[in-house]
Amino acid sequence: MKSKSVSTLTSVVNRLVRAHRAIAMAAVLGAVTLVSVPSVQAQGTKIGFVSTERILRDSKPAKAAQAKIEAEFKGRDQELQNLANRLRNMAQEFDKDAPVMSESDRIRRQRELADLDSDLQRKRREFQEDFNRRRNEEFSNIVEQADKAIQQIAESQGYDLIIQDAVTVSPRVDLTDQVLQALGG
Repeated sequence: MKSKSVSTLTSVVNRLVRAHRAIAMAAVLGAVTLVSVPSVQAQGTKIGFVSTERILRDSKPAKAAQAKIEAEFKGRDQELQNLANRLRNMAQEFDKDAPVMSESDRIRRQRELADLDSDLQRKRREFQEDFNRRRNEEFSNIVEQADKAIQQIAESQGYDLIIQDAVTVSPRVDLTDQVLQALGG
């Protein structure tokens, strides 16, 4: 019985470590307390769960942040698409003209295509890095807001432990809807 609890808690803790190291440490301490001190369980420890994934996908601040980021990067994305189309058109034109081109012209155009492709790849990489950095900035603010809401819920409703991102959760301990509501819907 004890080993099944430890196994279940270990799998939950492993997933938590990937998502939130600080919360994972609190969960480990709470889990050790729950397993090693049976009297705590006898007193009715109140445990809750919150899905960070749902909060970052469904909350009003998350949707607003996603729209803001998409608007912010729309121009650069369009520029990349235009550059990719230009490269594709130039490559098709080169393939069509290559048999009748002089060797020097063919080499020059191949070099132009290679340079344009390198430029496109570099710009895509920079775009993705900037997009991810910006997304992480926005979403870290949302996580901070969610953490404050979770803390308030825990204090007001007397929770001893609230876990984020578990492998399996009973709907009766899922507090995600309350956190979404606290974040504005």
